[in-house]
Amino acid sequence: MRVTVDFDRCASSGACVQLVPDVFEIRDDGYLYLLIEEPDDARRDDLQEAADSCPTDAISISDG
Repeated sequence: MRVTVDFDRCASSGACVQLVPDVFEIRDDGYLYLLIEEPDDARRDDLQEAADSCPTDAISISDG
């Protein structure tokens, strides 16, 4: 599974960070960082919830 963030669309709202803080992080500069691009498949439900919660639809989840 691969997580992709369209940083041009990302508003750094933090919804994804609250749901999956080991994959997403907002640093002191106010920007979102993707910490793990290929997380374990066991995290799929949490990551899908983060993608669905993104107000700008900047997060996408794909297989391999």
